Amino acid sequence: MAYQPIENYAIIGDMHTVALVAMNGSIDWLCIPYFDSPSVFAALLDDEKGGRFKIAPQESDVRYKQFYWPGTNVIVTRFLSSQGAAELTDFMPIEPDTEGGVHRFRLIRRLTAVRGTIDFVLQCCPAFNYALDPHQAERITSGVIFSNDKLSLVLSTDKTLKITEKGVVGHFTLKEGESTVFALIQMTPGSEWAMHLSNKEAERLFRLTVDYWRRWIAQCHYTGRWREMVYRSALTLKLLTFKPTGAIVAAATTSLPEEIGGIRNWDYRFSWIRDSAFTVYAFMRLGFTEEAQRYMEFLSRVYKGISKDKPPLQIMYGVDGRTDLKEVELHHLEGYKGSRPVRIGNNAYRQVQLDIYGELIDAIYLFNKYGAPISYDEWQEVRRLIDWVTEHWQQEDEGIWEVRGRRHHFIYSKLMCWVALDRGLRLAEKRSFPTDVTEWRKVRNDIYSYIMERGWNPKIKSFVQYPGTDALDAATLMMPLVLFVSPTDPKILGTLQAVMRPPQEGGLLANNLLYRYNLDKTADGLRGKEATFNICTFWLVEALARAGQFQPELLEEAHLLFERMLGFANHVGLYAEQTGSSGEALGNFPQAFTHLALISSAYNLDKTLGT
Repeated sequence: MAYQPIENYAIIGDMHTVALVAMNGSIDWLCIPYFDSPSVFAALLDDEKGGRFKIAPQESDVRYKQFYWPGTNVIVTRFLSSQGAAELTDFMPIEPDTEGGVHRFRLIRRLTAVRGTIDFVLQCCPAFNYALDPHQAERITSGVIFSNDKLSLVLSTDKTLKITEKGVVGHFTLKEGESTVFALIQMTPGSEWAMHLSNKEAERLFRLTVDYWRRWIAQCHYTGRWREMVYRSALTLKLLTFKPTGAIVAAATTSLPEEIGGIRNWDYRFSWIRDSAFTVYAFMRLGFTEEAQRYMEFLSRVYKGISKDKPPLQIMYGVDGRTDLKEVELHHLEGYKGSRPVRIGNNAYRQVQLDIYGELIDAIYLFNKYGAPISYDEWQEVRRLIDWVTEHWQQEDEGIWEVRGRRHHFIYSKLMCWVALDRGLRLAEKRSFPTDVTEWRKVRNDIYSYIMERGWNPKIKSFVQYPGTDALDAATLMMPLVLFVSPTDPKILGTLQAVMRPPQEGGLLANNLLYRYNLDKTADGLRGKEATFNICTFWLVEALARAGQFQPELLEEAHLLFERMLGFANHVGLYAEQTGSSGEALGNFPQAFTHLALISSAYNLDKTLGT
């Protein structure tokens, strides 16, 4: 089998883990029981050894279509062949955890012959622990058990399956109107699986899951343009939340490349402070205050207090709050289309990124305003964070893009330090919280002057990545978005003009898509190239839209750019981290960063366009 394009996948999940379902009916990525657990199916990262769970017509000449059941995260894959038509419905049931809070992983695949009589083939070839650990397969009355000393999975079915070297294979036929159910279930202590999951029980779980997702999205307050795309982005962000702790993962996958055959392959199955804070903002905009509250509770648990020898917060945590995310390379896997190395863990957790404090405190400020008032004890934590920023904002860091070269005085990092002080002052004034207002105001003013004087390059008439360079940084587009300057400030308009030049002229815009920086001018410590960054294009849309309130031609540019960007979503409305030169998805998938930026830009563009 050949690798599927990244954009050929849809995602299902139960807020503990997710699976990627390809248009050809193959589940090529699944970690059990949690997002960052070892994989069971990883054909996405090694077509030969990674493991997959595929159900499809036996005929080779098949057309595929895929869509989400309306208002849900239940995916339907449609097979169209000369024998007839069939539908494969995939979902993970959303039910309360069992007594004692134990989560039970279940994946249900219901196959129905809609027209004609169709011959099918099933391949279920688990590869435990990133294809490192062997397992045994054993027939039981209700199917097959795959197990080793760490994990046991039951593939429940009433079809006859043949055990092979890699897993099981089954051939069967369905006539028009017939259905069959396959369920992959994690065995837990004391569990017994003596019976096949019936169509009736599968239907009950299907209706329960559909009802859950529809009730959840019904809480959304958004009624503007592009509602379907905003809803899909919200549903995707919800899938990327970890129910037990409230953590939010940056993406569902690891090591999907930013360049085919390149080395820029990272593990994004962790909870970044930055990404999560932006996600909280997106949830708040749409009216989902519970998700924001849960993430704030997660932060309260992982917060360790001020330490003299390290910053008070890491830039990321495990979904369970763990702090050691050591990076390891899996040399036995070839990587997506030969893109090595495959990495698990992420050494960026050791980096200093000053911007996270601004993003976090801005989210807390908005939560206090639109969600629930923060407590005095929570304010004390916020105050300690801001006090740390006042003492360290002048240091160099690795910045928002996590460069693996040398540190710099990144202007975006200074900008978000300013945001930390600004939102802290607003919060203190609004709630009459005690703090050293005079000191905070002084530092806030110092940062403002630093950015305006040292972050501005008069030669190219633009804000730049760091003082003394002419390299642009798409993150500076956040300046008007965080209310640092007016959206029509001449320096912002100059920055917009600069970044919208093509890369060969020093700019960042190519084919209506934006790079995060120009690799010819920014040494990020890594070999190879990368594609345009989806979140940056949405930032550009929002910056243009805000300026467009006063300059209609910029609003028209924002509107057109947004519509073009929607065209780069895949067939079910999902985005990866980046978009390649031919419109292909690159980087980890789906990417929370992209979807939260879509929500924010849609919200603000719709508001500016009016009725």
